[in-house]
Amino acid sequence: MAVVTSLLCSSARLVSPFRSRLWELGVCKRMLWLSLSAQRCYTSDTSESSVDHVSSGLERYKDLQKYFNRRLKATYRRFSNIPDHSVVYGHYHVYFIEGGGIYRMDKRQRDVEPEQVLNLGHVSRGEDMTGLMNGERKQRFQWTVQRIRLSPQEKHLAATIKTSHSEEPRCVVVSLERRVSRHSDYSHIILSLDKVFSFEWATDEVLFYTTLEGLRCSRVFRVDLTSSGSRITSVYEETRPDVFVEVALSRDRQILSINCNSRTSSEVLLIDTTTPDLEPFLVQPRQLDLLYHVEHWRSWLIILANTGPGQEYQVVQAPLSEPFMVSWVSLFVPDPGSVVKDMDVVGDHCVLATRTPAHELVLIVVPLTYPKKAYTVQLPSWACAIETKKPGLADQRKLLEFLISSPVHPPVPFCLYPEDGLLLSGFEDGSSQEIQANYTTTRLEACSQDGTLVPVTLFHAVPVEGLRQAPLLAHVYGAYGRDLRMEFCPEKRLLLEQGWALAYCHIRGGGERGLSWQRQAREEGKLKGVEDLQACLQHLFSLGVSSPSLTALTACSAGAVPVGALCNRHPHMMQAVTLQAPFLDVLGTMEDPSLPLTLEDREEWGDPVGNPKHRLTITSYCPLHNITPQLYPSMLLTAYSSDVRIPLASVIRYTERLKKAIHTHVTMNPKSEYKPAVVLNIQPGANHHGPEDFELMLEEEALNLAFLYTELGLDPPRPQHKRKR
Repeated sequence: MAVVTSLLCSSARLVSPFRSRLWELGVCKRMLWLSLSAQRCYTSDTSESSVDHVSSGLERYKDLQKYFNRRLKATYRRFSNIPDHSVVYGHYHVYFIEGGGIYRMDKRQRDVEPEQVLNLGHVSRGEDMTGLMNGERKQRFQWTVQRIRLSPQEKHLAATIKTSHSEEPRCVVVSLERRVSRHSDYSHIILSLDKVFSFEWATDEVLFYTTLEGLRCSRVFRVDLTSSGSRITSVYEETRPDVFVEVALSRDRQILSINCNSRTSSEVLLIDTTTPDLEPFLVQPRQLDLLYHVEHWRSWLIILANTGPGQEYQVVQAPLSEPFMVSWVSLFVPDPGSVVKDMDVVGDHCVLATRTPAHELVLIVVPLTYPKKAYTVQLPSWACAIETKKPGLADQRKLLEFLISSPVHPPVPFCLYPEDGLLLSGFEDGSSQEIQANYTTTRLEACSQDGTLVPVTLFHAVPVEGLRQAPLLAHVYGAYGRDLRMEFCPEKRLLLEQGWALAYCHIRGGGERGLSWQRQAREEGKLKGVEDLQACLQHLFSLGVSSPSLTALTACSAGAVPVGALCNRHPHMMQAVTLQAPFLDVLGTMEDPSLPLTLEDREEWGDPVGNPKHRLTITSYCPLHNITPQLYPSMLLTAYSSDVRIPLASVIRYTERLKKAIHTHVTMNPKSEYKPAVVLNIQPGANHHGPEDFELMLEEEALNLAFLYTELGLDPPRPQHKRKR
């Protein structure tokens, strides 16, 4: 799926990769299971970064951090066998990642040893030699496989790998026609391409790909593999700086699309892979405020477009031979208040992942031959996230395989047979009872200042009326039309098991209630997101959920804006805050067009240079520019030295200004007994997504937990010891 997501630019200020396609193999750092940590990456030694580890106030948490590191390892180990979609199925082989490479098993001969098709050590050897030749000191680089693509007849494999020190992946193309032993030191790499973001095979000899340069994807190239080598030609180049370009393949593999999306408009070109010329043709020219995504069914295009009531998404169709908007015919319009989050075409059915007005996740199945007979498939009430499996080369079955999860519920596999509406769970023997424990998912609505009802998802282990003394961790994002990430996180499960309540505040600016949810809190409306967050906390407190002295807020990247603004306005509403790669200087960033994301981000935050109203709005809430002498909550800020999206200098400037304001307040009020902690944790080398190394990721999460327990005055949890017999 990941359809609606692909309509948004990948270069947004997000800690987690912006497109779910980017991490199709389940290697997102928040989803690295302990048993897989050694299987997902290859570590090599190259030059050491000149950036030293800068810390302030971290020492007081060290002992507790070590304790939580052990607890987190044990928690990850408990969930090491949960399902994922990292295996890739070909016609004859099953491909998987293990140790320092990609391997395959012959489906016809189950007793044979796996054979290695790619050795990551050979891909990185050039960097190793360069560092040694330049006399540089060695440093550990984490190499991670991002995604794998098989050519139609399984003649070639293409894969992208990257390090946490760079956001520009490398694509390697491997011949699969020669056998390589499991322990061989040779991988048959026939081509290596730098800075590749998305890529798809059109035929066994033709690969299309986009390049990522300076956080922008603007060019599409075509590789033709020949007996004498390869030939690369340019296919498309986007000139608008706010447009992000990627390539994708339809589920039936017959149409390759070139998706050119800004935050407010779309333009799609298609390539029919069944024709010999493979020339792209336009679906619909770019039009302001028109967003659309294209799938293929028989000789028709199935299009998800925001041409429905209120400029929300509906499903339309058009002949492949006449794709322009004048030929679009409506197939399905969601009920009022329901929001389409994703679309897939399975056999003769269109399957829509949809949020209901009650904020529950359901599937709507639209028979493409009889669209009026659409029906709804209910999912478990706790379902918060859905990940669809990409079909294998030989997979022609008319079913949809997917995983559903929540922050505290590990992924559960499901199969949907759209023809008869049959939904089957992958756990039919009761083995999931332990990992799918009976925690409660409560969906609430908080009334914001202007009367808008804001969804809140609350996870808890005891009834709401018993949560008055429970610590509360509230999550928030609210930008770029993106939903809060609500996939399973073992550390969230650990908190819930220790009596915490977890709240996810779906404030405006995100996409939880459709495109209008973002439009309401864009540019001059940004303050609405801050008001929404305040209303969510007030509503939770009024219901008897925790109290300000036991409440912490957590956010990543652009989610730091509403959190930082609320801290300036109402610092008494929370006791502690953790921010990861925080975006805190909206005004300074939007004033500087030389920064890599400023021009396109002005569609989200506004233009303080050219629009006085925008400048006034940004100035009113910008976290950095509204710090004032007062008692703030304790704050842990985690920044990354190689983050090109969030300048490190702005995080340091915010930290210094916040410390100064607190010091001024304490000096003016010497009788004050409480002095909040402001801790800056700068991680060397890592980019905006944080460390990909499992041990480093655990250290970071353990520090967050140690900080929360210390600043909320909580006793650390003690594991239950089994009684000796």
